[in-house]
Amino acid sequence: MLRTHKLGEADRIITLLTRHHGRVRAVAKGIRRTTSRFGGRLEPCSYVEVQLAVGRSLDVITQVETRRPYAEAMYSDYRRYTTAAAMLETAERLTAEEREPATQQFLLLVAALRALAERRHDPGLILDSYLLRSLAVAGYAPSFDACARCGAPGPHRAFSPAAGGMTCATCRPAGAALPAPETVRLLAALLTGEWEVAEASEERHRREATGMVSAYLQWHLERSLRSLPHVERGFTPPNRPVGSSTEGMPNLERAMPSLQRPVHAAARGVSAG
Repeated sequence: MLRTHKLGEADRIITLLTRHHGRVRAVAKGIRRTTSRFGGRLEPCSYVEVQLAVGRSLDVITQVETRRPYAEAMYSDYRRYTTAAAMLETAERLTAEEREPATQQFLLLVAALRALAERRHDPGLILDSYLLRSLAVAGYAPSFDACARCGAPGPHRAFSPAAGGMTCATCRPAGAALPAPETVRLLAALLTGEWEVAEASEERHRREATGMVSAYLQWHLERSLRSLPHVERGFTPPNRPVGSSTEGMPNLERAMPSLQRPVHAAARGVSAG
């Protein structure tokens, strides 16, 4: 569930990201009535199975079953709620064409929401990792190793969203940022799923990385996310439930196997698979 908005006196239009059909909009009739059989199942962040009846302009939702109640976990904590809102908005923006398959975006979003709901990592790290990976899936993988312009091996000192990541001294554009080396290592770890490296990072490097991710996202989306300024930042220790079930649910690493390789390779146009 990505978002909802009102339709008529009692209906809602529901925007969904599906595994096989990409982004889909459908009508939930009577959902705003107290007697609705859908009730609170169709809320943003919910992971559900729906049955649709094909309509002329919009499909109609006829049946809903909850797979994972992520919405409950998000709505009970403001920081997780705002983090999830930024993820949902990003997923919708990066799947602009309706009914175009977006399986990797779907798997990535489900995995990120699960990690957020179960407090697997700090919410800020999960969000920045999700934003970098979703951009990579969409074809905008940043380079944090080789020069994004000429491919010269790094490490390099300058970062430019317009150039596509880190740049060498020769290719460095005017106004490029000069992040700390620890910040660049953190960004590379978030992109490739090296959580031990990410969780060992210092708060000041996390703040710098967040600013770089936001700038990179805004450059490629050509405008900022409405939800991103409301995200509450700060350190939250991870909580890994012992013995938690993973059946049928991709984790954040398995959802993006194609990014488990040198970052500069993806930046030079290698297929994401």
